[in-house]
Amino acid sequence: MKFSCAFILLCLFLAACGSDSSNNATAEISSETSSAKNSSSSIVKAESSNSQSSSDNGVCTSCDNFTAADPVLTKNGGYGSITTYGSISAKETSFGGACNYGQTNIQYYAAIHVNVSPGDNLGPWQGGAICGACVRVKARTPEGFKEVTVRITDRCPDANCGVDLGGAPAYDIMGEKVGRYSGEWEFVSCENVKGVWGDSTSVFVKEGASAYWSIIQVRNPKDAVKEISIVKAGANDLPEALKFATEAENFWTVPKSVLQNDSDYLLQIQYRSGAPDTLKIKGSELALGNANYYI
Repeated sequence: MKFSCAFILLCLFLAACGSDSSNNATAEISSETSSAKNSSSSIVKAESSNSQSSSDNGVCTSCDNFTAADPVLTKNGGYGSITTYGSISAKETSFGGACNYGQTNIQYYAAIHVNVSPGDNLGPWQGGAICGACVRVKARTPEGFKEVTVRITDRCPDANCGVDLGGAPAYDIMGEKVGRYSGEWEFVSCENVKGVWGDSTSVFVKEGASAYWSIIQVRNPKDAVKEISIVKAGANDLPEALKFATEAENFWTVPKSVLQNDSDYLLQIQYRSGAPDTLKIKGSELALGNANYYI
């Protein structure tokens, strides 16, 4: 009887221990499975994220038929429609466009959008203030992204325009199949960029200038002109900032007091990026229409 009771007690003890081990093992497996699931989820997310970021390699079909939409501004550029208004066969140079440069030798040129939404004037054009800047354009094509850098010489007439390319850069991106492409653009310096220089940097005086009125512009600048100021050479005066002209886009007004003075002046040009330029010139020389002074 004593043996039977002892045997029964031993069996009950062993059963209890087995149950605890089973529960612990189950808990460990459950924990490992949960950990494995979380790890697998992270890997999938990472793979998915990598796949998503690398999936847009610029390859597209019907690339020339991008749906027209308002351009979107970014910190230093934008994205939206890439179009062309030049001849891809003739690849002519820019006629100066709304930037009023006149006939140029610039083959890699483009127009930029005036608006974000139609009529709001919130695009980078801003009355011609962006003239002369260079833009690196990247567009989607059947072969993937293609890039080209162009100088802004004009503004877009298209309500949904982003960047409107001249013939040579359009051919580099679109080949023979011109149309509306999807892409993005970023403002960059024009320095050391081939195809965007028609000549050396100079200051041009608009036709019709006199001792009573004159407006000037910078041609072939390093970048968009941010400010032009003038001060008498050797004087301790502070430079006077020229006002952006209202008579024509991309011009600056010269004070009448300067035009009627034969003294030497320093014309100081600040760009959106890069080092400034300085031109030493007699005030009265800025009253000579169609004059062009190299820096």
